[in-house]
Amino acid sequence: MNPLDLSRLRPLLPSPLLPAGDERFARHGVRLLLKRDDLIHPDLPGNKWRKLAPNLAAAAGRPVLTFGGAYSNHLRATAAAGRLLGFATTGVVRGQELADRPLNPSLARCVADGMRLLFVDRATYRAKNDPDVLAAILRDAPDGSFVVPEGGSNELAVRGCAGLGRELRGAADVAAVACGTGGTLAGLAAGLAAGQRALGVPVLRGGFLGGEIRALQEAAFGGPAGDWSLDERFHFGGYARTSAALDAFADDFEARHGLAIERVYVAKLLYGLFRLTEEGAFPPGTTVAAVVTGQPSDAVSR
Repeated sequence: MNPLDLSRLRPLLPSPLLPAGDERFARHGVRLLLKRDDLIHPDLPGNKWRKLAPNLAAAAGRPVLTFGGAYSNHLRATAAAGRLLGFATTGVVRGQELADRPLNPSLARCVADGMRLLFVDRATYRAKNDPDVLAAILRDAPDGSFVVPEGGSNELAVRGCAGLGRELRGAADVAAVACGTGGTLAGLAAGLAAGQRALGVPVLRGGFLGGEIRALQEAAFGGPAGDWSLDERFHFGGYARTSAALDAFADDFEARHGLAIERVYVAKLLYGLFRLTEEGAFPPGTTVAAVVTGQPSDAVSR
């Protein structure tokens, strides 16, 4: 296979690391930085780039098949990459019932970018990692399709996200990121230097991410890598759920810093860091880098 020239997309790397002067943190002796991964690429921002780039390099121009929900940012980013780099894409969408409905804006964008959509029932979607189920799905995809998992999180993606940690070496005591599938945190922790730690704020309920992160690090690095932890308290009821308190916090952060805040991931991360600071979880003199992984226009699914 011919290598794929990802440099044609001209990603902004390393992404900017900017101070966010905020008295709510400063009065506790905490310095807040924003790692603006949302600026890496307009169509593949944040962890979308870091996860997809190594997978696309491995695909080497072959058709790519991947998975997502009806509003999947990951599907949108994959479709955009296919359009920009000239390879075929197939998106397996959770929910057979959606096949007979008008496409929502997110799926319509995928189709406009050339992605073929395959709608499957929810039982099939849950079993998508079963070899027989996957083989049946692949029969409806172009020959030789390269499979990327839901959310893009696999060992290739985790190694790609280690670059985020390397960019933050020496810049912060704590590097914090919102977590969906756990791949970004798994790589971030591995890339940090000794003495730094990674903090994950899950945006889903369930308490399952620890095992997922350990499995991803085992696959990518052969075992545990880096110092990381999770704080499970700030999911606000589950994925894509919010509250008046979270919306008020995000609105206030936007007004203070002139930065539009994506609500599904980034708002929960920043709120969690604010609460932890208020609780005294960070000793005075701590520098915390919050990774801004998504844009406000991002849809609400992995």
